[in-house]
This record gives sequence, C-alpha cells and structure tokens, in this order.
Amino acid sequence: MRLPIAAAAMTALLVAGCTSTSTDSESNTSPGQSPSTSPTTTDLPADFVRLSDVAPDIPTEIRYFGDHNFVGRPITGYAAPECILTRKAAKALARVQQDVSQNGYTLKVYDCFRPQRAVDDFADWAEDLDDTTMKAEFYPTVAKDTLFADGYIARKSGHSRGSTVDLTLVRTPPADQPAWISGDPLVSCTAPADERYADNTIDMGTGFDCFSPVSATDTKKVGPEQSENRQALVAAMSRHGFENYPQEWWHFTLANEPHPDEYFDFPVD
Repeated sequence: MRLPIAAAAMTALLVAGCTSTSTDSESNTSPGQSPSTSPTTTDLPADFVRLSDVAPDIPTEIRYFGDHNFVGRPITGYAAPECILTRKAAKALARVQQDVSQNGYTLKVYDCFRPQRAVDDFADWAEDLDDTTMKAEFYPTVAKDTLFADGYIARKSGHSRGSTVDLTLVRTPPADQPAWISGDPLVSCTAPADERYADNTIDMGTGFDCFSPVSATDTKKVGPEQSENRQALVAAMSRHGFENYPQEWWHFTLANEPHPDEYFDFPVD
C-alpha cells in the first residue's frame, strides 16, 4: 500500500539519523537544542557543507540513496540521504530558495555532491546491457547501449566537483507524495503528469532523471505550461549564479565554481 508523505515530513525521514559535523556558522539546530555529533560521520573537505546546515528549509529526496532511480538500487557512495555541496554553492542555493519562496514555491533537491565511486558505479551499470530493471520508467525510448554516446552517462561528472545540483520546484504548501515502493508498476517518465510517478513537483514535462530528448530544457516537445515551469526554474537559478545543462532541465552548476578541475570521492554521509 502506498502511504502519502508530505514533503516536509519526507525530508525529516530522509535526514533522520544523519548527523552533521559541519562547522558552518549557519545551523539547522533549533533554539535551545544542542547540536549532536557522530563518530561515524565523515569529515568534509574544508569548504564543503551539508545543505541542511545552511538551508534547512529546502526539502530533499536523494534518489541515489534508495531504489527509485534509473539503476533500481542504492548507489555506491551514498551512505545517507544527504545533500553535500561546496559552501559557495550551498549559500547560493539558499538565496534561490529565498527568491522562489516569495512566489509560493520551494526547491526540492534530488542530488548534490556525487562521489567518483558513484559515477564509476553508474558507468559499470551502463556497460551491463542485460540490466534493464528500470528501463520502462527512466529510459523507455532510449537504447541502453547508447547512454554514453547520448550523454546521459559519463565517466566524470560535475557533481563530483561539489557545485552541481539536481532539483525542481514544488508549490507551497507541498502536496502529499506517495512513497515509491520497490516493485510498483513502472510508468514512462515522459508520460503525462497524472500518469507517471506522482512526484509532488510542478509539471516539468518529464520526471527527474528521464533519459529522453524531451528532458532537454528548451525542447518544443512539451506544452506551454511545462516550458514556462522550466524557464521559471532556470531564471531563478540563473539569478543566483547557476547555469543549466541544456540536456537536463533539472541539472545546474554554479558558475565560477571553487573546484572546476577537481573530482572528489568521499562518501555521502
């Protein structure tokens, strides 16, 4: 049975048990509450932070920690459903959140820093042409043996530099969202919004991580409402220094990122 999860509650569930050791001056600790630490939490590079310490009001749905992604299982390197970014990117994202909240929206984040070991896991999966568990939802019209050539899978990712984020917009207050359960029927990510997975976001024309030409930000293959929604997201992100990857409406990288040539491999925890 599917259980409705409000976006705020969903975020709390996702981050429960994941304790931050960030030294950023901004914190998600409530007044009168002492911050906790965990001996199992990985120390982050000096200029990396957990988004929950900088912008705790941004909900997250870290897909690669669970099974609801194009691979169909948790991805190597994701030890917790946590968003980690460079401090510069996290603070810029907090400004985007303040911006969109004035118009009745909140951001929702799907992925942030991605360790190189996770990128390697994606590449290994892409080379296994027999594993098409999630094809019906995430790449229904694209042959798996073309994922590298089509640019959907690569051996290096901007996410590993710490200033790239995958995200969308949700109207506030967020609507309830059914929990995805492994074994649920798979519906094409390009299907109409009322048919595909019931993500509580505004309609962007496809689901997240949809390997399809329809995911290209400026495609003419979506309707005017979906195009307008995409452009609203691009505009909000652009105002605060993020650049969109044209092939994916959800993918943004901070311009003048701190580590343009460095790929990190610490775990997400």
